[in-house]
Amino acid sequence: MKKILIIRFSSIGDIVLTTPVIRCVKEQVPGAEVHFCTKAAFRNIVASNPYVDKVFCLEKSLKDLLQQLKAENYDLVLDLHNNLRTRILKTRLGKPSRSFNKLNYRKWLLVKFKINRMPDVHIVDRYLETASPLGVKNDGKGLDYFIPEKDEVDLKTLPETHQSGYYAIAIGAQHYTKRLPVDRLIELCEKINGPIILLGGKEDAEVGKMIEMYFTSEPYKGQISSNPATARTIIYNACGKYNLNGSASLVRQAQAVFSHDTGLMHIAAAFQKKIYSIWGNTVPAFGMYPYTQDFEVMEVKNLYCRPCSKIGYSKCPERHFRCMREIRFDFQLPVVEPQA
Repeated sequence: MKKILIIRFSSIGDIVLTTPVIRCVKEQVPGAEVHFCTKAAFRNIVASNPYVDKVFCLEKSLKDLLQQLKAENYDLVLDLHNNLRTRILKTRLGKPSRSFNKLNYRKWLLVKFKINRMPDVHIVDRYLETASPLGVKNDGKGLDYFIPEKDEVDLKTLPETHQSGYYAIAIGAQHYTKRLPVDRLIELCEKINGPIILLGGKEDAEVGKMIEMYFTSEPYKGQISSNPATARTIIYNACGKYNLNGSASLVRQAQAVFSHDTGLMHIAAAFQKKIYSIWGNTVPAFGMYPYTQDFEVMEVKNLYCRPCSKIGYSKCPERHFRCMREIRFDFQLPVVEPQA
C-alpha cells in the first residue's frame, strides 16, 4: 500500500482543479491511501470526496499540522501548491515529494511584457504531470465536486418563477478587476432575459440586491412568460443565502452558468454545465479556463494592458477598466427547460 499526501491550501477553484489528481491516484495506484491537506476554510470542498481517505487542515499553527502529518509516515507527498509553507512541510516531513511547477517566470513575462510563453496545456494536466512518477494518467473524466445530501437545494424552495428552470450568474470574485461592474451585470441580465439566480457570498449580497431592485421597478415588473421569446428578467438574489455546497447545488441544477474567473466557474465545469466564462484582468492563457468542452469565453482580446496581474487588483491600474467595460455580450442561450 502507498500512503500519499496531496497538498493544496487554497482556494476554491484551485482545489476543485486538483480533483482529477485525487481520483486518478486513488483509482490507478494499487492500494493507494490518499490524504488531502488544505486550509480549514476549504475543508468541505474535499470532505465528501469518496477518493479522499483522510483530510488534514492548516488552522493556526503549521507546527501542529506538521506533527499530525509526521504521524502518518507518508510514502510520497504531492505538493500542488508549492509555496513557502508547503516547502517547509515537505522539508520537515523528510519524505519523497513532487512539486507542481507554477511557471511563475512565464506568468511574469505575460503580465509584465505581454510575452506569452505559457504552454497550451490546462493546469489540470500540469497538476497530473506532478503525479506521473506513480504511473498516473488522465482518465478523461474531468473534475469532481460532491455535494452532501443535506446541502442539496430543493427547487421547490425557490421562488415559483424559478422552479421550472433558470440561469445562474456567479457575480463574485476575490478581486475587483475580475468582476463586472454593477451596471454591466444589469446589462448582462437584460440580455439573458429570463429567470436568473445570482450566486455569491455575503460580501456580494449588496450588489445582488442592487441588481434585484433594478428589475423590480417599472418597466421590468412582471411575470415570466411561458413563451421564452417574450420572457422577462426576474432575479432571485441568492448571494449569502447558501453555503458553498448549496451554491454548487444551484449551479448543478441551472440551465447554464455565467461566471467570472472564480471558483464557481470550476464547480460548474465539474457538473459539465454550459459555461459563459467572463474574463477581465486575467486571461485564459494562464491555463485555468473551464475544464470542460461546453464553454464560451467573454473577453476583450488584444487589449494592451491585459493581463495586468495573474491574480487581480482592488481597482483598475489604468483607471479605464476597459477589460470589463468593453466585453460584448454576444451569445445564444440554451432555452430554459423544466427540471425533472
